This record gives sequence, C-alpha cells and structure tokens, in this order.
Amino acid sequence: MTESSAGAADSVLKGVSPFAQLAWLSLAMFLGMTVWFSATAANAPIVAELHLSSAETAWLTMAVQGGFVIGTLLSALLNLPDIVNPRWLFAAGCVLAASANAALVRAGGAAMLIALRVATGAALAWVYPPGMKVAAGWFDERRGAALGVLIGALTVGSAFPHLLASASATIPWRTLMLSASALAVLGGALVVTAVGDGPYVASSARFDPAAVARVFADRRTRLATLGYLGHMWELYAVWTWIAVFASASLGFVGATTPGSPAGSAVAFAAIGSGAIGSAAAGWFADRIGKARIAGWALIVSGACCALAGFVFHAPPAALFVFAMVWGVAVVADSAQLSALVAQYSPRDHVGTALTVQTCAGFLLTMASIRLLPIAALTLGWQWVFICLVPGPVFGVLALRGLPDPAKTRHG
Repeated sequence: MTESSAGAADSVLKGVSPFAQLAWLSLAMFLGMTVWFSATAANAPIVAELHLSSAETAWLTMAVQGGFVIGTLLSALLNLPDIVNPRWLFAAGCVLAASANAALVRAGGAAMLIALRVATGAALAWVYPPGMKVAAGWFDERRGAALGVLIGALTVGSAFPHLLASASATIPWRTLMLSASALAVLGGALVVTAVGDGPYVASSARFDPAAVARVFADRRTRLATLGYLGHMWELYAVWTWIAVFASASLGFVGATTPGSPAGSAVAFAAIGSGAIGSAAAGWFADRIGKARIAGWALIVSGACCALAGFVFHAPPAALFVFAMVWGVAVVADSAQLSALVAQYSPRDHVGTALTVQTCAGFLLTMASIRLLPIAALTLGWQWVFICLVPGPVFGVLALRGLPDPAKTRHG
C-alpha cells in the first residue's frame, strides 16, 4: 500500500466517507454552477427589454466563456488551485460569481451586462477546476467515477436555469438571476462546512512559475488535453444553441416559436441528461479505460452533430429523445479527460494542470459558440451543427495515442 493509500484508509477508519464527501461536493458544484447559464436561459427577455443588437446578444452569450478563460489563465499562471486550499477558493468563487450575476438586475445597457458576465465567468474559474481537484483528492482507484458524478452535478447545475425558464414563461428574468445567485452562495457555504481535504492530492503547494511547463512535458497529459479540446469544440456550442435549434424546429412544425419555453425544455433535457452520461461513463471508465470510454462518447456525439439536421422536422417527442441521447454522449467524456490529466500530473500541481486544461478548452468554445449563429445565416439552424463534427473527430484521433489507463497505473 502506498503512503497516499494508507492515508485514505486512515481517513475512512476515522469515519470520513469519500462517497459522502463526493455527495456534498457534488451538491455544492450543482448550486455554484447555476449562474453559468442563467443569462442564456433568460436571453430573450433581456434582449427585448434592453434592445440589444445581434452583435451585443452574441457577446452576452460568449462573455461568461471569455471571463472563465481569463480567470483560469490567471489562476494557472499563479498556481492558485495549488497554493490556496481549493475548498476556500471554490467558496470565494461562488460568492464572487453570485455577486456579479445578481448585479445584472441593475444593468442598464449592453456594456454593463457583458462586463458582469465576464466577471461571473472569471469567478467561476475558482469553482470548476478547484472542485475537480477536491474530488480527485478523495479518490484514487475510482477517480473516473468520482469526477463523472461531479461533472454530472455541474451539468445539472448548468441546465437548471433552462428548467426554470421552461417551467414558467412568466418568471421575471431578474428573479431568475437573483435565484441563481442565492443558490451559488449556498454552494460556497456547503463546500467549506461539509467537505474536507482528501489524502490523494496536496491541498496546497509552493508557487512554481514553471509548473505549467512541467505538467505538460508529459506526452500523455498533452494527448488527454488535445482530446479535451476536440470535446470542448462541440460541448458548449451544443449547450448554448440547442434551445434555439429546438425552438426553430418545433416552430417549423407548428408546435411553438423560437425562443419559446418548449425550446428551453429541450435544452434542459439535452444538458440535464448529461448527468446520466457523465456518471455512467465514470463507472465504466474505471473498469475498461478512461481513454476508451471518452473515445466512444466522442464518436456518438460526433454522429449526433452530423445527424441533427435530419431530426429538425421531427415531432416533439422524437426531438426530445434525440436531444437526450446527444446530451448523454456530449458530456460523457468530459470527466474522463480531466481524470486522465489528473492521473498523469504531479501530485502537488493537479490543480494547475486541470486549470490549464479547462482554460484551453473554454478558449476554444468561444470560437465554436460564435461560429454557429454566423453559419446559421447560410446553412439555417437545421444544418448548423454539422460545423461541430471536426471537434469529436480530432478528439478521437488524439486519444488513439493514449495508453489504456485501466491497465496503466500512475506514472
């Protein structure tokens, strides 16, 4: 038994259950991430009330991604997830993100809206990667499953505003913003009161300006990150625009109109079902290989990108089923690609490695999110998701060179 394994055993003997810790952390992640898509879910009433142009609307959608990239880049360069206790960093990120999101209710124009969404995204850089590090600290052999559950919670949290928007078209958008902010603050409180530090990663380390270069000198880490980039080219573009795609599709068959609650309902089904895919993928990945499961998920989600246009005219029930299948596949690889990076990174800089990975991935999402509405002007919303197919293809090719982690232990 290794020293870290002995530490884990001691923790369990003292009555600390890793699974209970994961449950509390997952709830905190769910609550903290509700502010990510809050403005996207309320896009239509915000645009109508403040008379935003199409360009301003696009930047409002992308702003949180841009802020997240800025936040993760600074965090990685400063090694913040490794030199600051990740639970306290998580809590601070929740409070700051909630504050910026709540301030949207007083925004009087596009500039302030966009600036506050950038601030929200930057604060969430202290929530998502540190949360993954906390989870990785509680699990070694079952890390893929643990991160799968955690990313599942993040997925449901991202989908929750769409559920609120679809449940009642009469909910004022300011009420939606304040509700999401209150949930995020609660998430921050939970992570410092109910979650502890696990034994498998260092809770803090010394600042190392060369940490990023040292982490990615490992070929396996680079390949896992390239696979993650292929995955991210697709993921957030689907999550961002699936409601518009669904509304246009349902409006075409007379069921609803673009921007309707039914479109939000389809978006919730697509995003929320990812929790099932993420958790299930983690369970299988620890048994048959993280890279293999991630590759299979990329193949299925890439196929959905290619086939989406053929269900555009489908009845609502068929569209819901397709959206749920796609939702399961599109995020099933996310936790496993992060688990691979955590597995191959130095124990004292797991947080920095995960932060760099997410920074690069979310930078790429800004391009794919912006591309789709532009492409829709030519292709129409029916065929626009064909633009995302190259991402999963690239990800599968990158993962082909990665050893099977089910057979290869920590190196």
